[in-house]
Amino acid sequence: KRAQVALVGAVSTMYGLNLEESDDDDEYSGDSGWIQWFCGLKGHELCAEVDEEYARDNFNLYGLRARFQFYDHALEMILSSEAPDEEDLNDKTFLEINKDATDLYGVIHSRYIISPRGLQVMRDKFLKGTFGTCPRALCDRQHVLPIGMSEDLRTSTMKIFCPKCEQVYSPKSKYKDVDGAFFGMSFPQIFLQSYPSLMVTDPPRPFVPRVFGFKLHKQHSLITRKLEEGEEQEPRAVKEQKSDPSAGRGSAG
Repeated sequence: KRAQVALVGAVSTMYGLNLEESDDDDEYSGDSGWIQWFCGLKGHELCAEVDEEYARDNFNLYGLRARFQFYDHALEMILSSEAPDEEDLNDKTFLEINKDATDLYGVIHSRYIISPRGLQVMRDKFLKGTFGTCPRALCDRQHVLPIGMSEDLRTSTMKIFCPKCEQVYSPKSKYKDVDGAFFGMSFPQIFLQSYPSLMVTDPPRPFVPRVFGFKLHKQHSLITRKLEEGEEQEPRAVKEQKSDPSAGRGSAG
């Protein structure tokens, strides 16, 4: 048992994986393939289980072969119906291929979650609060979305985006090793455009600085300034229509 724990720690350090199982057993299908195993690792509950049909479609894999040394073996591993066992995790060759499989899955995942089916999966996670809530107290536990700061692998870790205050934050420590490229820079925007009913329409509550109960004049928070600027700036079309009432009317037939 101790040897197994030591192995888990060593592999985690070498390959950027936390090989402990996730505490959230309700997120996954319960199948035993590599995809289910990977998404069941601690900290990976944010990831969607990519449909095998999607991962087998060459159209969805365009341009990926040249990026990975063990591409064919890595893809075969991802599509495997068996999860790695202790013997596999002791095998150096397996671990090298698994490293490519992890990165390859991450890139496929970033494409899958903006597909119609992938967006549905991520919507369910968002509504359940799987991605967490905004750490800003005045956002009233607004559900957040995962986002990457780069499209390139191993460049930066995943962050969380709050649709209410539109700020990016660092996630909980158990997600600190999740690669941001698994989600990409555009996911929150595509997600909210796809589900406009989930867009936050109420502006975030700004913090009002006070000293002994008295407001501080001429001292505004960033959110307060943004709200004030938004009220001052009207869309160009609205301004043009106000200056020319006939604008936008069709010509008489």
